[in-house]
Amino acid sequence: MGKDDTDKIDELPGVGPATAEKLREAGYTDLMSIAVASPKELSDAADLGDSTAAKIIMKARQQADIGSFETGSALLEKRAKVGRITSGSKTFDELIGGGFETQSIVELFGEFGSSKTQIAHQLCVTVQLPEDKGGLNGHAFFIDTENTFRPERIVQMAEAYELDSDKVLERIHVARAYNSSHQMLLVERVKELSKDMPSRLLIVDSLTAHFRAEYVGRGALADRQQKLNKHMHDLLRWSDLHNGVVCVTNQVSAKPDAFFGDPTRPIGGHIVGHTATFRIYLRKSKGPKRIARLIDSPHLPEGEAVFSVNDRGIRD
Repeated sequence: MGKDDTDKIDELPGVGPATAEKLREAGYTDLMSIAVASPKELSDAADLGDSTAAKIIMKARQQADIGSFETGSALLEKRAKVGRITSGSKTFDELIGGGFETQSIVELFGEFGSSKTQIAHQLCVTVQLPEDKGGLNGHAFFIDTENTFRPERIVQMAEAYELDSDKVLERIHVARAYNSSHQMLLVERVKELSKDMPSRLLIVDSLTAHFRAEYVGRGALADRQQKLNKHMHDLLRWSDLHNGVVCVTNQVSAKPDAFFGDPTRPIGGHIVGHTATFRIYLRKSKGPKRIARLIDSPHLPEGEAVFSVNDRGIRD
């Protein structure tokens, strides 16, 4: 494309610097996002007249590469590049087709204490292993929304693999997200930093906590889902671009009675559900045992795996 898609918004007819800024703030950061918007959405987002919004959308459609189809063989070639990161447990890896897959978003959801964050920490270590040992020789990014990242836990897990824990910590880049907008901005930052290093894993722990806290009540639901949708697609785009794994954690809603006795409803509803490639429901069992259930996957059957969490990390 030569010039970055984002820079082209200013070049669209009828879009001055102030309008471009408003569009970016509303989440329209590239031509494609404008091309697929409705005139009403755009006019609401940037205080434009409907006819101006329609013209901008038409121009964006002409400039964005909107109608390209890929052949099945090109997609097969892309699939051949898919890498996998081991969870540390063979049975867990088998459940998800050999490990956490690149070019995808894996959602881990479950109640407090079901080991979502433990698995996230484990992946930060195993992504650094060589490919023949279940890693991708890469760096990890960790967007931390609830102050859950623990470097001392990484040290334990690295030593269990006989890795130099200082080097392992050097290759994990952690940022605290203070609200949902900051969380989304951090993904942009990850995109920039990934140009300079072989980054292959992006963790968001937890995906929905800020969105839940800020968008309260029925009236705010549409706004929340729209913002969450953009966030998920940004994550997916990163995973495609860098052939990396995105792993997000999510809580289940605490009101089981509201869903007819099904307490396993993750927050974020359809938006998160449809964008996540793999959805794994985690629950506690006896002692250190945990059960992982594959709820959704493009090509694998539903199933369960039992694994354990100990000092060394995630194991069979």
